Amino acid sequence: MPDPVVFSGGTVGAWNVTRVAAVRGAALATVARIDKGVRPVADAAWVLSGVTSNLRYTNTAEKRVLDATPSVLGRPAATRAALIPITKSAAWWALAQDERRAVLEEQSRHIAIGSEYLAAVSRQLVHCRDQPGAVFDFLTWFEFAPADEPRFDELLAKLRASPEWRFVEREVDLRLEKAA
Repeated sequence: MPDPVVFSGGTVGAWNVTRVAAVRGAALATVARIDKGVRPVADAAWVLSGVTSNLRYTNTAEKRVLDATPSVLGRPAATRAALIPITKSAAWWALAQDERRAVLEEQSRHIAIGSEYLAAVSRQLVHCRDQPGAVFDFLTWFEFAPADEPRFDELLAKLRASPEWRFVEREVDLRLEKAA
């Protein structure tokens, strides 16, 4: 069963916003803090929501790798995070699922690249394309220790250089630090 995930940007929340960058397309309104929960925070400047889902585009061997290094959110050492909302183009969604898989993994190695960083970077993918009023297709959430931020940046650089990213129309990179 899908679990709801809601990101509220405003003046309250467990995460201080340290940087907002519009990588592609429009940015989000600048906020001081982000709350990650299951319902919106009152008086938020913006709210992004979606649901977790089953693995998609993943074959058996890739699932074994992912299962062997589970993503554990909330680790005490993971005091840094990134929220990266992404919208893909109509051309991406016009592809058949096997064609999207071919771009995602055979051409771009998205799952293989991400698997190299599983021990250092915890992640959660939130689907929102089919949610009423959604302005993004995916909300990608990452948590890591401060010492692992360069590895996270390396992961992003590899993914953004891949053929898959030619289908990204909008991407915002919000960097966060756990509030004291």
